[in-house]
Amino acid sequence: MESIYFPEELLMGLFSKIFKSYSEKQIKRLIPTVDKIEELAPVFEAMSDSELRAYTDKLKGDLADGKTLDDILPEAFALVREADWRVLGKRPYRVQLMGGILLHQGRIAEMKTGEGKTLVATLPAYLNALAGKGVHIVTVNDYLAKRDSDEMGRVYGFLGLTTGLIVHGQTGEEKRHAYSADITYATNNELGFDYLRDNMVVYKEKMVQRGHAFAIVDEVDSILIDEARTPLIISGQGSKSTDLYDRADKLVRTMKRHVIKELDAKEDLDVYAEDYIVDEKARTAVLTRHGIEKAERFFGLENLSDPENASIYHHVNTAIKAHGVMRCDVDYIVKDGNVIIVDTFTGRLMYGRRYSDGLHQAIEAKEGVVIEKENKTLATITFQNYFRMYKKLSGMTGTAMTEDNEFREIYSLDVVEVPTNKPMIRIDHNDAVYKSTKGKLRAIVAQIKESDVPFVGMTHILEDAGWEAYQASIRAEGSTVL
Repeated sequence: MESIYFPEELLMGLFSKIFKSYSEKQIKRLIPTVDKIEELAPVFEAMSDSELRAYTDKLKGDLADGKTLDDILPEAFALVREADWRVLGKRPYRVQLMGGILLHQGRIAEMKTGEGKTLVATLPAYLNALAGKGVHIVTVNDYLAKRDSDEMGRVYGFLGLTTGLIVHGQTGEEKRHAYSADITYATNNELGFDYLRDNMVVYKEKMVQRGHAFAIVDEVDSILIDEARTPLIISGQGSKSTDLYDRADKLVRTMKRHVIKELDAKEDLDVYAEDYIVDEKARTAVLTRHGIEKAERFFGLENLSDPENASIYHHVNTAIKAHGVMRCDVDYIVKDGNVIIVDTFTGRLMYGRRYSDGLHQAIEAKEGVVIEKENKTLATITFQNYFRMYKKLSGMTGTAMTEDNEFREIYSLDVVEVPTNKPMIRIDHNDAVYKSTKGKLRAIVAQIKESDVPFVGMTHILEDAGWEAYQASIRAEGSTVL
C-alpha cells in the first residue's frame, strides 16, 4: 500500500487545532469573566467621581458581609477600568483585563513588550488591597518603583486607597508608613533587606513590614529565576584585618594560573603545571599541587592542609579568586580608593555592599587600596526563599514561557501567555550566541555593512563590547575593519 505524505506545516497546523495549547485553554476560561466586566462598563461610566470613590466603601462592605475577592472581581475591575480612563486617559483592553485576572489568581502573565503591564497591575492590586492586608508591587530598580507609584498612585488615590513607596535611603519611620499603605511599590532588594532588618530588631514596634499577603512581581523571570539564588546579606564589622591579606596577595602575584571553560569535579589537578586553575563557568579558582607547594614554601609550612593552617589556606584561596575570577570594571570598580561592587544584573554600583568571607579584603589587597575591617554575616536570605513567604504570589514579564518548568517546580506558579491586543507586526528573531567576543563583533560589523545606516556615529553600539580591543586584534592580523 502506497504511503501518503503530509507536509510538516499541515500536520503542525492540524495538531494545533485539535490540541489547544495550555495558554489558549486558560485564556478561554477567562472570557466569561471579561464579558461580565465589560457589561458593567456603562454602569460605572454613568457615575460621578464621588460615586466611584464611594463604591470602594461598598466593595469593602461586601467583603465584610462574607463575599470573596472572586465574587466582587467583575465590579472591582470595571471600577478600576473607569478610574484608569478618567485619571490616566487609558482604558484597559480585554487582553489587559485577562492579564489582571491571571495576576489576581496568583499566576504569571506573559505579555509582550508594549502591552501595558504597568496598567494591568492596577486591576489586581486594587482588588486585593480591599482586603486590608497590603499589596506589594515589586520592580527591579528605584526609578521604576517611583515612576509607577507616582503615576498609578493617582488612580488608587482617586478611588480612596493609599500608595506607599520603598526606595533606598529611607528612614525606618518612612518605610513603616509606606508599608502601612494599601498598595506599596518597592524594589526586590529593599524588600529583602527590610525583612532581614525586621528580624534583627529587639522591639516589635521597630519593625517596618506588616506581613506578606500578596505580591505582583514585574520582570518576574529576572527576579525569581535569574537572581533567585542571589543572597542578600547584612553584615557587621568583625575583627581587625590581619596582614595575611597582603602576604597572600604577594604570594599569588608570583603564581601562574591556567584558565579553562569548565572543570570536571573528578579531574586530577596534579596534571597541571600551573599553580592554580580558574574555572570561568563556575567562577572558581583551585590550587594545584604546585600551588600548594609554593604556598608552603612561602609561609614556611610543612603541610598547608593541617587544621592549624586553615586561616592561611583560606586567605590564599580568597586571593587566587580575587586575582583569577574577579575582574576590575566588570565585577567591581575602584573609585576614590574604595572597591565598589557592580550589580551583575543591572550594572548599577552597589554602594555600601561588600563581598563576604574575606573576598572584599582580598580584592582591596589586589588593587592596592586600604584594607577595611573584616565583616561577619548577621542575617542572610535569598530572593527565592523571601518571595516564597507570600501567601499569594504573581508576576508579569515579556519572557516567561522558557522558564515555565522552573516556575512550576520552585514556586508552584504556572505561566499563561496573554495574546496581544492587535496582531504582532514586530519580528522577534531568535537569540544569536557566539563562542567569543571577537566573533560577536565581527557579526555586528557585518550587519552594519549590510545595512543602509552610515557607520559614522555607530561606534557607541560597540564600545561596551570591547570594540577597541577588537580593532587592535584585527590590525594585528594585518587587515582593516571597515
